[in-house]
Amino acid sequence: MTTPPRPRTYETLGILMKFHAFPEDVQGKYCLVEAVVPPGLGAPPNHHAGETEAFHVLEGEIEFMVAGETILAGPGDHVRIPDGAPHAFAARGDRPARVLILNAPGLMHERFFTEVGRPVPDDTVAPAPMDGPPDLAKVMAVAQDVGMTLLAPAET
Repeated sequence: MTTPPRPRTYETLGILMKFHAFPEDVQGKYCLVEAVVPPGLGAPPNHHAGETEAFHVLEGEIEFMVAGETILAGPGDHVRIPDGAPHAFAARGDRPARVLILNAPGLMHERFFTEVGRPVPDDTVAPAPMDGPPDLAKVMAVAQDVGMTLLAPAET
């Protein structure tokens, strides 16, 4: 009996996350995710040590907060998060943004995205509207377990 393939697409905090590479696919070197981010949604303020993170915007606009600096990024823009820097992001405008997210080595982010999120069919092209607020206790517990610190907005 063969094991069914692992889900590669998740909805996490209202964002559609399509895994192009799990760390296990690439000898533990990185995690590559394509995210569809609805307007106003994004990553809560956080920081983490031991994982480098970078974003490449494909469509739409995303506002990043990185170590106290605001960066508005559009198609073709690349934003790097220094290891350990406080950061957050949110899609701006009236349509979803699409962004590639690279995390290296990626184990922390893979676990956070998949444990907080829920698998959806791989042919899903947009996240379903959230049916209420996220389970903050679960988000906080998973973040702590993987080594991510969630911050108050003023701390970014």
